[in-house]
Amino acid sequence: MLMIKIKAKSNLVLGILSLLSLLSFLAVEQGKSDYKQKWYYEKLSAAKLSKLAADCIKNKRLKNSIFVDEINDPNQTALIGQEYSPITTDHGSIESKLSSTNPNIAAVIVQLLKDAGVKNHDPVAIAMTGSFPGINIATFAAVETLKLNPTIITSVGSSSWGANDPYFTWLDMENVLIQAHLFHHHSIAASIGGSADIGRGLSPEGRIFIRNAINRNHVEFINEEHLDKSIARRMQIYEANHSLQSIKAFINVGGGIASLGNPVNGKLFPAGLTLFIPQGNFPTDGVIIQMGKHNIPVIHLLNINTLIEKYGLPIDPVPLPQPGIGAIFVKKRYSLLVTSIGTFFLIIAIIVVYIGGRYYYRLGNKEIPNQNTDTTNGNESENILVL
Repeated sequence: MLMIKIKAKSNLVLGILSLLSLLSFLAVEQGKSDYKQKWYYEKLSAAKLSKLAADCIKNKRLKNSIFVDEINDPNQTALIGQEYSPITTDHGSIESKLSSTNPNIAAVIVQLLKDAGVKNHDPVAIAMTGSFPGINIATFAAVETLKLNPTIITSVGSSSWGANDPYFTWLDMENVLIQAHLFHHHSIAASIGGSADIGRGLSPEGRIFIRNAINRNHVEFINEEHLDKSIARRMQIYEANHSLQSIKAFINVGGGIASLGNPVNGKLFPAGLTLFIPQGNFPTDGVIIQMGKHNIPVIHLLNINTLIEKYGLPIDPVPLPQPGIGAIFVKKRYSLLVTSIGTFFLIIAIIVVYIGGRYYYRLGNKEIPNQNTDTTNGNESENILVL
């Protein structure tokens, strides 16, 4: 009979079990493999189109000898504007603006639209501002990739670091992309934006700059005296192009006052997709609230850093990631086979130690009852496993 001595609670046994656990852990980690997320190809196409459109805007600006600030725009996207200009409506976070230039945000928007149940050729309503030209481009790219039918309304004014060049507003960027045949949709109406949606807080010169931009891009000018009327006019335009019952999603980009109704609503309404409007006392029912009350899924793109971090994209990345990079496209998955094998061997090792301990105590009770542990010398009794 072969006798194997096992120290049931000795450092040797614990060391062997620890080593086996470590080896199993390493095997499982090394066994992970990449797998493509749902709608991978649509996401990749949208991200590539977003990058192409952003490069088109950059080339246009460079041809016009527009200076690119390498400090405030380290990736030289030409999508980062000035801190202040005559059409700057509010203070904005440069970190959020830099994050928003990542073309892979288009993949996030594809994900949100798919999660909302939107299908090819479905009508969607979109509200934009000049504050996030990068997100605007990503939204256009997602809509173009999924072959949706959008109705788009823009507030031309921009917060700091956005599309706040009076001579090259977001509407002008849209026109460049349409002429380049990258996109096939554009804003059909626009307002000045800013406080009360009429440019309150801007200088008369700033309001003139925005009106000129609206005129040269041939879109309807929404110029109502009161915010409630501006909101109502937007709803009328959306309704006139597609009945509210047929609209499959509403996308809000930025913090346009007519969309939100009140700046507080921007915080009450969660970033990302909302299928059912949250309960709350909203100060004013902006377009986003009214769409929600009509049971239209809402995609709210305002708290950008919070949103993109949720989907595995970096904040303020330098250099700018290439299309297809990020957890929104590919994730690591554990191998079921490797995990099962590792777990199996660990269980076997634990069972061997357990049986050895039980067998030792049985032998000790029946055959060698007088064997004691020599505590004075620090020696431990040994288990004997008969194989």
